[in-house]
Amino acid sequence: MLQVRHVPDELHAVLRQRAAENGLSLSEYVLRELQAVAARPSKAEVLARAARRGGRLSFDEAVAAVAAGREDGM
Repeated sequence: MLQVRHVPDELHAVLRQRAAENGLSLSEYVLRELQAVAARPSKAEVLARAARRGGRLSFDEAVAAVAAGREDGM
């Protein structure tokens, strides 16, 4: 069982509306959304997987390459 406290009224209304649009109860909708979040790897898992694979660039080098590409209009 999961209980979420202090959900702002505006957020609750949006979630309730989306659940209704999908023909689901609020609980079913939130459960489906949580399952989708849990199915995605975390940032740490992605970085660990990338580190195991090895690579030609360090993280800092990759960031610099992306920044340079943006400056060049890529």
